[in-house]
Amino acid sequence: MKEHFMFGYTIRAVAASAALVLMSATSAMATDGPARGVAGSEMDAVAKFRQMGTEFRAPNIYRSASGAPGPGYWQQRANVDIDATLDENTQRISAEMDIDYVNNSPDTLTYIWLALDQNRFKDGSLARESATAAASGTSRGDASGSSDRISFGQLRYNQAMKDRTYGFEFRQIATMNGEALPTFLNDSMLRIDLPEPLAPGETFSFQVDWDHNIIDEVAVGGRGGFEYFEDDDNHIFALAQWFPRLAAYTDYTGWQNKQFLGRGEFTLEFGDYSVDLTVPSDHIVSATGVLQNPRDVLTPTQRRRLDEAGTKEPIYIVTPEEAVENEKIKESGTKTWRFQADNVRDFAWSSSRKYIWDAMIFEQDDADNPEVLAMSFFPKEADPIWSRFSTQAVVHTMDVYNRFAFNYPYPTSQSVNAWERGGMEYPMITFNGYRPYEDEKSGEVVYSRDTKYGLIGVIIHEIGHIYFPMTVNSDERRWTWMDEGINTFLEYMAEYEWEENFPIRRNMQNPLDEITRYMTSSNQVPIMTQSDSVLQFGPNAYAKPAAALIVLRETVMGREAFDFAFREYSRRWKFKRPTPEDFFRTMEDASAVDLDWFWRGWFYGTDHVDMAITSVREYQVGTNDPDVEKTADRDEDLVRYPENIVQRRNREEGLTTRVERFEDLNDFYNENDKFAVTNADRNTFKAWVDGLRDWERAAYDRAMEDGEYFYFVDFENQGGLISPLPLTLSFADGTTEEMMVPAEIWRRNSKSVTKLIVRNKRITGIILDAAHQTADADFSDNAFPQSVRSDRLTAFKSNASRRSMMADMLRELRKDESAGGPADTTQDLPLRRSEDDPDAEPDISDDALQDAETETRTERPSLRDTLRRMLGRDGE
Repeated sequence: MKEHFMFGYTIRAVAASAALVLMSATSAMATDGPARGVAGSEMDAVAKFRQMGTEFRAPNIYRSASGAPGPGYWQQRANVDIDATLDENTQRISAEMDIDYVNNSPDTLTYIWLALDQNRFKDGSLARESATAAASGTSRGDASGSSDRISFGQLRYNQAMKDRTYGFEFRQIATMNGEALPTFLNDSMLRIDLPEPLAPGETFSFQVDWDHNIIDEVAVGGRGGFEYFEDDDNHIFALAQWFPRLAAYTDYTGWQNKQFLGRGEFTLEFGDYSVDLTVPSDHIVSATGVLQNPRDVLTPTQRRRLDEAGTKEPIYIVTPEEAVENEKIKESGTKTWRFQADNVRDFAWSSSRKYIWDAMIFEQDDADNPEVLAMSFFPKEADPIWSRFSTQAVVHTMDVYNRFAFNYPYPTSQSVNAWERGGMEYPMITFNGYRPYEDEKSGEVVYSRDTKYGLIGVIIHEIGHIYFPMTVNSDERRWTWMDEGINTFLEYMAEYEWEENFPIRRNMQNPLDEITRYMTSSNQVPIMTQSDSVLQFGPNAYAKPAAALIVLRETVMGREAFDFAFREYSRRWKFKRPTPEDFFRTMEDASAVDLDWFWRGWFYGTDHVDMAITSVREYQVGTNDPDVEKTADRDEDLVRYPENIVQRRNREEGLTTRVERFEDLNDFYNENDKFAVTNADRNTFKAWVDGLRDWERAAYDRAMEDGEYFYFVDFENQGGLISPLPLTLSFADGTTEEMMVPAEIWRRNSKSVTKLIVRNKRITGIILDAAHQTADADFSDNAFPQSVRSDRLTAFKSNASRRSMMADMLRELRKDESAGGPADTTQDLPLRRSEDDPDAEPDISDDALQDAETETRTERPSLRDTLRRMLGRDGE
């Protein structure tokens, strides 16, 4: 049999015995045979396709093997009644709370736990004491780094912690008749010992009275607090984690027992909330739930405007002009806003006299909530960008998420500009950042591209969280990706529908191109890592699971199968608490797609996608007719072995061979080359044809008629993560074809495989993942033949210059001018070693050197005059 390994040449395979066989003499290269290696070892080539075993919890009566809630599924409930007062002058909360705790579990409880997330900020808290030097003073307490450095932000944080005490201050924890309950405080968790065991189906009612100082969110960081506006002497209060909340008691772990360290979010129980909020009388309040007493707290004009809100565009309830006047007056007295929120797992609110307020109606085909009141609350500092985009983004989110999951489950949906940047979610209310700024030169209020799309993106993301995890109640303290990752995927889907080429992540419209930087990094942990132990939190918990779901939808499962299964998961677990296994099993159960390889690779491992085309070989079925084959062999031989350079140059110089000069030297072999056909060859062919069985002759005749091309394409898995192989085939006639090789091709060997592609026309090129739909990390080996990558070079000119003290002395001394914007709290301060160590060498930074030179110039202006004289610039 003849063979060739250069792409694009026709090779005719010679038959072996009486069968048409297409195989190479180097068939040892074939890679889809039995895998070698001990199970679980590095040589185990089939390990990536083993079924998920111990990684998954076994199904039981609470959670079925299909991924649906089992017949015995249960979930605790906590109904809450709060009466709270906000003291703006002291930035302090004082509140009383009644709780009805319903034990729906099959267990008898002798104690219950409250989550005290404000205690994270207390002196001596586990969160503060366990923070590394680099993380000290960061909003989530999880930064990394090893250099000795102090930022201005860390200074401000430490000073804020010294100036005030934080954490819950309890006045009473008692039964409803006032009998004090025994308690045990463990950092951010408070155990209440019950007077009698709480049997299944019973309810325990108790009361908690407390106070706490509200954190300065700008200085301390966190998910709530206050922001002070010095220009008009006003505050914005965003109150979250502001009351003791019932910790979750679950079938898979019992009591939630992980302390709040800042990063791992909240695992809570559903209940009905009635909340009275007493605030300064000129404040506007946004809160979880529905306002129950609008006549007591809103003006007739504001109530009329709310009634006039429509579906086309937002209208102002409080106009920008009214908000500006309101923040100037500062009325005395208080008002109490009453809110009712049914079947929610948390309650948050915001209060300020600075708020502009707009609203519009979102309509949906839902019997319980046919109309949702979408609203935004923001100060003048957030305009004009918030008036234009915020409420529209709220409505857009519900429109998209409804199609992917379920109808929005509540009567209101709110976006509040509670701080400068970032976002946080709660039932029916979200706190979001991003504001414009004043241009120093023109004095105009402007906003950047990043600010615009950052605002739209954060609002979509945080409103999306009302679906996940505020409704699909996943355990964020354990599995952050079930909250952030699933929601980030849906955020991307909504951003694609906001406008084309939306800069979804790091100014790139395809997050699969951006995630490769993280997936090829060394400092990784699997997605399934517990929240507080995650490294590179944003890429791990947000971007990578979102990228995984994009690949799952667009490349592995297809949209129809994925969307049906995802909606099934969403609806199964609406107002329930799923685990990762419930998601994994439901996606398979509702689609008939075995995805164990996918979960194992993307969620339990740290491999990355890097597929390569390493070789392509082209064949056609040979005729075995020597009159045809040997002619073709002659032509191919000339291509494989071109005329040697000596012979060609001899002829070009006019040299003649001896045979040309003496014709008598020519014989039979000069007239018949090695490809001449003999009668023996013809007899062999006839015998071969006559020996074919009927079905073999039919197959042979059909192959001769079809004239198809056979391509053996070798692929190598260089990144370790299994992936389908989307191929783009280019043909000699100028047409192309999209072809998907499923991931199951790797099931017998996860390192290298060969795919046979048969077409009736010649392939001239193959591109792997032309649409960038697999998160492949390296496209340099994704084409055959390999293409030349074009780019542009900019001529380099060195800007390096020697530092001159003389030139530094001639610099004008800067005046004390405002920078025109907020200070960069990440900027480092120059550090020097303590004077207690007189032998230590000073550790002086470049900033310190510049400060020293500035001081010298200030104190000794005569040096400037001296330099001018030396340089001949006395008159300047």
